[in-house]
Amino acid sequence: MVEMRVAYEGQLRCVAAHGPSGQKLATDAPVDNMGRGESFSPTDLVATALASCMLTIMGIIAQRQGIDIGGATASVTKEMASQPVRRIKRLAVSISVPAKVSEEDRRRLEHGVHTCPVVKSLHPDVEVAVSFNWA
Repeated sequence: MVEMRVAYEGQLRCVAAHGPSGQKLATDAPVDNMGRGESFSPTDLVATALASCMLTIMGIIAQRQGIDIGGATASVTKEMASQPVRRIKRLAVSISVPAKVSEEDRRRLEHGVHTCPVVKSLHPDVEVAVSFNWA
């Protein structure tokens, strides 16, 4: 079990502390929801968690299988819905791997991406679209 602590600092800003490491990060409400938008919003962190989880799972598979995915990156875009409630509507992740990877290893890595714990934790109403750019 991992504990994170979050403190409300006012003006729609929170500071979260990661229990094991003590690392901190701030969140702000987005500008379109009464905030300053000076940092990640909580839903931005969900999108970021998804992309970093996918890359991490690829890294685990690559490390186990001896696959070079050096320089791999991911970008994620988040689309919000306002009706019937404000929520994440769609997350689109684009993963780029500049290293040469065999077709078999690509299939293995792509399958792993779709099994990451974050994607498995999202509500089924959140559309997740993933694209890959291979060298």
